[in-house]
Amino acid sequence: MSRRVVVTGVGAVTPLGVGAPALIDRWTAGECGIEDGFGRCDAFDPAERLTRKETKRADRFTQLAQVAAIEALEQAGWEDGAVEPERTGCIIGTGIGGIGTIESQHDVLRDQGAKKISALAIPMLMANAACGSVAMRHNLKGQCYGTVSACAAGAHAIGAGMRMVQYGDADACVVGGSESALTPLTEAAFAVMAALSPTGISRPFDARRDGFVMGEGAGMLVLEAEEVALARGAVPLGFLTGYGATADAHHLTAPEPSGEGASRAIRAALSDAGIEPEEVAYVNAHGTSTPMNDRAETEAIKAALGDHAADVPVSSTKSTIGHLLGAAGAVEAVATLLALRAGVAPPTIGWEEAEEGMDLDYVPGKSKPIAARTGDRELAGVGSASGPAVANGASGSLPEDGSGRRIGISNSFGFGGHNAVICMEAS
Repeated sequence: MSRRVVVTGVGAVTPLGVGAPALIDRWTAGECGIEDGFGRCDAFDPAERLTRKETKRADRFTQLAQVAAIEALEQAGWEDGAVEPERTGCIIGTGIGGIGTIESQHDVLRDQGAKKISALAIPMLMANAACGSVAMRHNLKGQCYGTVSACAAGAHAIGAGMRMVQYGDADACVVGGSESALTPLTEAAFAVMAALSPTGISRPFDARRDGFVMGEGAGMLVLEAEEVALARGAVPLGFLTGYGATADAHHLTAPEPSGEGASRAIRAALSDAGIEPEEVAYVNAHGTSTPMNDRAETEAIKAALGDHAADVPVSSTKSTIGHLLGAAGAVEAVATLLALRAGVAPPTIGWEEAEEGMDLDYVPGKSKPIAARTGDRELAGVGSASGPAVANGASGSLPEDGSGRRIGISNSFGFGGHNAVICMEAS
């Protein structure tokens, strides 16, 4: 029998600032962290939380993961021995890994010769460096590995950690995603593919969308078996209830136009959670601001949720921070859980012009309440429609008798045809 999985801590570093509260509060207020066509973590200073040695020995994507993990574990009330180290895992996704190190060390090789290459080059550039570093810092001795599945990597890491805890391979697991790929090579490569927005504006689902905006950051969650968390006095933020993953098997970079593979992933997540489409109260979309992806995702949501799709708020975190590649699914899962807890669906910033067939509620202009649902009855949310959300406190918006539930899904679709969907519920 599978165990119920709770989230006891979250952490994030994004273009909206350092910390999960900055992510949800500023996005809910309609602020945008994109400047000059990029979503940079300008407020991030690794020296504020990491030692000089830790900073020197880590690529920026690992530094981001470490700081987000520290926040998540602190919120979870984690102390040495909180959960048996051998029963605690660590899975962190990335799309590209230490590309900054690769590029800088290639420059050294070209300009100064092989003998000048850093002895730390390989440990810094390898895609599993983030999970290894976090595990070492916090003495996590269970299963530890990275997921590398483009823009679905963070969501795949969460799903893998959920299964690990659910079926008893671990009692807790630190999961998430991290990426820092704002480098000359990566920017040029995406640009030559015509994937980046030439205007530098992220406006998912809008008729004028013209490509995604690159961003960087990290998102981390602490997952625990419910009985383990309660036994040590932890307070759950919510529940990780369903996970679905599929492949398009269609094209290396383009989504299957009908959204069939993505729709199967959504339905699989709902089935895994044991819920009906009508119980979904919010969708955090992959929403890249690219013409093909946004249309395919809209079709996928309609196919999976049926007539109910028209009644569900659908918003894209990428409208406020850009596309964080392998970190996107993890950061968006953090945002989804906090939005559900606050009872507020943040806006899809920049959405103004509709396109034929793109007719879901993309939450234009400003935030709106998320309705708590129970059976065929809908309970109005009490979160502010325009003010900031409360990121880490009790939501205070569900009926005391438990008759209403806030359930959301977070979609992640990556190059290679990878589809991963997480189903979450606010506590």
